[in-house]
Amino acid sequence: MSTPWLALLAGPLSYGISAPALVLDDLARAMGTGKEAAAAGVTAFGWGIALGTPLLAALLARRGVRAVLTVATALVGAGTVLLVLSSSVPVLVAGAAVQALGSAGLTVTAMKLAGSARRMGVVAASLAVVGATGPLTGALVADSFSWQAALALPLLAVVAVPAARRGASPPDAVPASFDPLGTALLAMLVTAAVLTPHRPLVAGPATVALLLLLVVRTKVRPDGFPPVAVARNGRFLAACALAFGLAVANFAVLYAAPDLLREHAGWDGTLSGVVLLAPYLLGGFGSGFLVAASVRVPHRVVAAALLAAGAAAPLLAAVTTVVPLLLAAMALGSLAAATGQGVLALRAAGVVPASHEAEALGLFNLAYLLSVAFGPAIAVTLSL
Repeated sequence: MSTPWLALLAGPLSYGISAPALVLDDLARAMGTGKEAAAAGVTAFGWGIALGTPLLAALLARRGVRAVLTVATALVGAGTVLLVLSSSVPVLVAGAAVQALGSAGLTVTAMKLAGSARRMGVVAASLAVVGATGPLTGALVADSFSWQAALALPLLAVVAVPAARRGASPPDAVPASFDPLGTALLAMLVTAAVLTPHRPLVAGPATVALLLLLVVRTKVRPDGFPPVAVARNGRFLAACALAFGLAVANFAVLYAAPDLLREHAGWDGTLSGVVLLAPYLLGGFGSGFLVAASVRVPHRVVAAALLAAGAAAPLLAAVTTVVPLLLAAMALGSLAAATGQGVLALRAAGVVPASHEAEALGLFNLAYLLSVAFGPAIAVTLSL
């Protein structure tokens, strides 16, 4: 499968996160509800990609690329239909969640098919660039067509499915039996983790308890889901932890950016949105080159550089009042997170047995995507 098709298969997932940002008012008017209720669709999409990534990665490991493409395409299509036809918030939430489940499957398949640092860099860059341009693209599409069309943008990934199917090969190994209990525990763990920033007193302890139960489950059934070869691999867990930290820092800076620019430069939301394209596009495009170059540098050096850049971004944003330095902090956070997603995904897949590569990619991306729930919440808390 050629690299541009990989980018198209993966990138549109980011539209589901960022494209609704500037059309929530239109959506709320159409639903006859408040903006906060309309934003529930974005929350549902975040939950769907967090849950769908490891679950469809498990299907990928057991049934192969073609099975996942079939299921993911059906989910994206069904979710998009619900979104386009939705006239109430519950239908909107259901459509966003179903669309996200399918988008997650297409993205993890693109990462599985990448196979090299250069191609993985393109996949990571496509996710970052689409995320950076998503709000503006969503607004333009809504103005030209409708808000429903803006919510349908993740469907663009389906265009790349035939190319992915042509290059698909049979599963690498005999499929393991399905583990319903492990899968259910992971689904509940993801749900509790996503809710933790919003309901910490309830969801926080539930997350810890479910995590402990899942650890026990891996002891009882080592070949279940998640497999013990992945869940107890220290180098894999370190890659996940670093990716999560980088993404949390990036999303915290991203969501704090409009308030910081309003405070220090007096810019309104529209002007800030246009200006923010520059640092986040720089981070997205730059990450593609850095991921490709990372294979020539020792992993410890790369990890240290990512950690330093990821920590410097929020610190610089917090202490400076100079607009060019604020923009530099945003570019640095975007570059560290997008590069980290590509570099550390390769690391996460490379330190586990080949038969568990797809599951490792799914769980790695779960760790990265959980940052969507924590980064914005941290930004809001610090601004109070």
